[in-house]
Amino acid sequence: MDSEDTTKTCDTKAVEFVPVKIEEHDFSKMDIKPRTLTVVDRHKSCEIRALYDLFGAHAPPHLSSIQDSLKNLDHLKIAENLESVPPSRMSSPKASTTSQIQAEAWEALRQALIYFRGRPLGTIAAMDHSEELLNYNQVFVRDFFPSALAFLMNREPEVVKNFLMKTLRLQSWEKRIDRFQLGAGVMPASFKVLHDTRRNTETLIADFGESAIGRVAPVDSGFWWIILLRAYTRSTGDSSLADTPECQKGIRLILTLCLSEGFDTFPTLLCADGCCMIDRRMGIYGYPIEIQALFFMALKCALTLLKQDDKGKELLELITKRLQALSYHIRTYFWLDFSQLNDIYRYKTEEYSHTAVNKFNVMPDSLPDWVFDFMPNPGGYFIGNVSPSRMDFRWFCLGNCIAILSSLATPDQSDAIMDLLEARWEELVGEMPLKACYPALETHEWRIITGCDPKNTRWSYHNGGSWPVLLWLLTAASIKTGRPHIAKRAIDLAETRLPKDSWPEYYDGKLGRYVGKQARKFQTWSVAGYLVAKMMLDDPSLLGIVALEEDRQMRPTLTRSSSWS
Repeated sequence: MDSEDTTKTCDTKAVEFVPVKIEEHDFSKMDIKPRTLTVVDRHKSCEIRALYDLFGAHAPPHLSSIQDSLKNLDHLKIAENLESVPPSRMSSPKASTTSQIQAEAWEALRQALIYFRGRPLGTIAAMDHSEELLNYNQVFVRDFFPSALAFLMNREPEVVKNFLMKTLRLQSWEKRIDRFQLGAGVMPASFKVLHDTRRNTETLIADFGESAIGRVAPVDSGFWWIILLRAYTRSTGDSSLADTPECQKGIRLILTLCLSEGFDTFPTLLCADGCCMIDRRMGIYGYPIEIQALFFMALKCALTLLKQDDKGKELLELITKRLQALSYHIRTYFWLDFSQLNDIYRYKTEEYSHTAVNKFNVMPDSLPDWVFDFMPNPGGYFIGNVSPSRMDFRWFCLGNCIAILSSLATPDQSDAIMDLLEARWEELVGEMPLKACYPALETHEWRIITGCDPKNTRWSYHNGGSWPVLLWLLTAASIKTGRPHIAKRAIDLAETRLPKDSWPEYYDGKLGRYVGKQARKFQTWSVAGYLVAKMMLDDPSLLGIVALEEDRQMRPTLTRSSSWS
């Protein structure tokens, strides 16, 4: 099984950060500030000052206009003459309740930690002992990501470092399903620690998809691992882990799987159904936006992590070219707003030649009725999937939020996504944030696409269910676009239910009113998602741990194809 563990315990001493000038939304140069808020300006609230520090001299034009909405953030509000305010007036019942919820959440998160040979290694999926365990007692790579962010933001990087190194070891294992061997770069979907009390030994068991429902390999695991490695490096200021030969090799193996040449005519990744957070049959096969956005973000993170040596130089060139093609493709063909919807509605079909407008030969009659009423003006979003003669117009939250965080979405597109969220709050947020997918598949469509899946019934689970874990993504996107009032509103909603309902995995119903039919209680990423959202709202500069700035060099000069006649 696993060889002798040689991971050194991470030095968790405080790191002294030196302020530097931030330009062009350059999050990678941003100083990660202490979580303690201080009075920095009598005429500018701490919330606004933190956001100005985050964006630097190039703050969005509308940033100053959010000051009034930020005044409503009770847990951030600091009086102009704070020094003269009596201690008894500096707290409120609401603030006390919020602190109690956070304390409860931290306790639940720490209880979910698992240990391997005396060291913390990750958090299991759920602590619900009232239900059958199935695989909820395992550490999932995607599930651990918000937990890792919570520990990093709380200056506890040891468990994250251990997780990164141990999953890297698991990557080197032989991966076989029946008689077929998977690629060397595939990361596990999950792993668990087996304790043999009789022999007093501990071993790791990993799942690369051979035990998963549908036997699908996790395409997203490798991307989450790369993004987390970059977050660890940004948070600690320590690049020694990323610079190790093992980590450099791990990054190369993951990306070699994705950048290898084949029959693809698009820069997007072709995937099977159920290969990501939506891990059951939901009609996302093809080029799902979640995978494309994570792919883009992982590529950008790899640019900052890979060394410019003989082994990394060629891969860096491939990454740069792929990023240019991928960003153009997604921003052009996956984007939908009122104007684009109207154009598709008027598409002609069976066009041939380079001058074709309807490049994917999409049939206008395939436009679903709901999308015409759903699309606000202004507003827009990246649709779920684009492939020959097929466009999936469903909204997928994770893909759109990652597009904002990674700067795959342009500033205008990011604003439009947030416009859509505000305009369609009842549909996408309702009474519990946040819909993973909208709208739900129903009746005949549900039977055909899901195969009559009893877990993905309408407005449940991935089929229109509401997932509290997405709260951290919404908060990060809200802060990056200069609209923290959206995050505040969503967090307030979540706080009214999550602790009382014992931190469930998901909620059912059009409005997310009911605890999910098969939802596990004390779901770890529901807990971690809330904590990360709260910490980022309290200190917006923490966004720099995970967000990426826009790279203007990624906008290539468009030239005619050599095959143009």
